[in-house]
Amino acid sequence: MNRVKMNRVKLLLLIGLFALPVTASYLAYYVWQPTARKNYGELIKQVDVHVAGIGLDGKPMDAAGLKGKWVMVYVGGGACPKTCQDLLYFMRQTRTAQGKEMDRIERLWLLTDSVAPAADLQTYHAGLNYLMPPVSPIPQFVGSETEAYLYMIDPLGHVMMRWPQNPDPGRMIKDIKLLLKASQIG
Repeated sequence: MNRVKMNRVKLLLLIGLFALPVTASYLAYYVWQPTARKNYGELIKQVDVHVAGIGLDGKPMDAAGLKGKWVMVYVGGGACPKTCQDLLYFMRQTRTAQGKEMDRIERLWLLTDSVAPAADLQTYHAGLNYLMPPVSPIPQFVGSETEAYLYMIDPLGHVMMRWPQNPDPGRMIKDIKLLLKASQIG
């Protein structure tokens, strides 16, 4: 190979080397698009939560008192059928699975009626906050009329996520870990 051909090959390799990142970025942006969603829960339009009422102990309670923490919420009646019991169990277990970070999460059951949950259910879910508002909290929680979702309220007091009916607890745990890791508050 003569010297001119050798220099042309070197020049083409050099141009190719500098063009490679531009080509790769073009392909990554326009051709290969990773999934846009990492979370399992559905992000919903943030709504400020303004719910006050009385707790099961008869004392006044306000959901704003839980500000500064992440709050997992179940909205439903006190009779608590099997689906309700499963969702309360998932709430407890996903919170417990956070390990040392679990203190950053509170659990809240917004009762939509005046029926108090059974005593054994209250004992089984120790640490769960109960709130009976005088006005139904359903309008603040999208889809809560079905009593089949769990919601997450951020530390600033906004409903921001809900998990689907019959959620996968393992995927819920991952969602919460990501939230806690990314959050500098709460």
